[in-house]
Amino acid sequence: MVQLGYGRSQVQVLAIDGGGVRGIFAAALLAGLEEDLGRPVVEMFDLVVGTSTGGIIALGLGAGLSPAAIVDFYVTQMGAIFRNPVGWRNVRQLFVAKYRPAPLEAALCQVFGETLLGESRVPLIIPSYNLGDNDVYLLKTPDHQRLRRDHKVPMWVAAMATTAAPTFFPAFRLPGDHVRLIDGGVWANNPAMVGVTEAVSMFGRPLDEIRLLSVGTTTSTRTRRSRLDNAGLLRWIRSPNVVELLLNGQSTGAFTQVQHLIGVEDARRLNPPAPDELVALDTCDASDLIAKAAHHSRIFCPEFQAVFGSHVPNPYVPFHGPSARQDGHAHHP
Repeated sequence: MVQLGYGRSQVQVLAIDGGGVRGIFAAALLAGLEEDLGRPVVEMFDLVVGTSTGGIIALGLGAGLSPAAIVDFYVTQMGAIFRNPVGWRNVRQLFVAKYRPAPLEAALCQVFGETLLGESRVPLIIPSYNLGDNDVYLLKTPDHQRLRRDHKVPMWVAAMATTAAPTFFPAFRLPGDHVRLIDGGVWANNPAMVGVTEAVSMFGRPLDEIRLLSVGTTTSTRTRRSRLDNAGLLRWIRSPNVVELLLNGQSTGAFTQVQHLIGVEDARRLNPPAPDELVALDTCDASDLIAKAAHHSRIFCPEFQAVFGSHVPNPYVPFHGPSARQDGHAHHP
């Protein structure tokens, strides 16, 4: 069994929420922390878990991209990925997926190339959902002997699988296996509990040795009026009431469970409120999100330094794939 951080008192997990283009906030927040501390954020964590847009950020960190480079990716590519001339795609969304996947795939292929999941510099978990078998689907780096398959998956494929949000993009068929995958946000938009579970089950660490940082993508300040109390299908189904409640409910529940398991002092979350114009999944004011991230990273940096900043994980060497040791065993000196 992998013993990441062996000989150290803690295993540290970074969990990044889904949220569409609001991933700009999460990436910019990490960029701000990195700039202040003068050290790559990814070097302070033993495991990174990311869902949907958080999955893109996690994969980017695993591929060696800086958070600042990931912010640049979002800012330069979101116009092409979410192109919606004169708003006609809002009508299209009533009948089929709002966006075609080709622009997203092209952007991801451009940034990741043919880099494989097994070539990540840090252990990763990327949640998705198997639509055909109605089951969760986790794409993982080979940080355990039995994880033999996913290391062959290109990072751009993992990113497509975790971001195929229903009504926004069609389901993504995994090349070769043809498994129908959709956005992991349908069950783990906040993947904090996924990260803690992995640290216990695969890394073999007790709960009192786990620290977790959960990074959100901002939350809506919208209040729900009492007219929803007895509303029917038409009023509830109007976006974003149902979607927001499901995502926020799962996110809050997951983090609360993590706090109960590992303790409030070892579970930190940063997910500030933002006005409606900043919290859409497919459109935003990038400058305002970056500014909000700069503000909150400035305030949070001392706490981050005190809780997470001194940790140095042992080098990660996978069990399988191009970077594995020749003897087939992971090595953590």
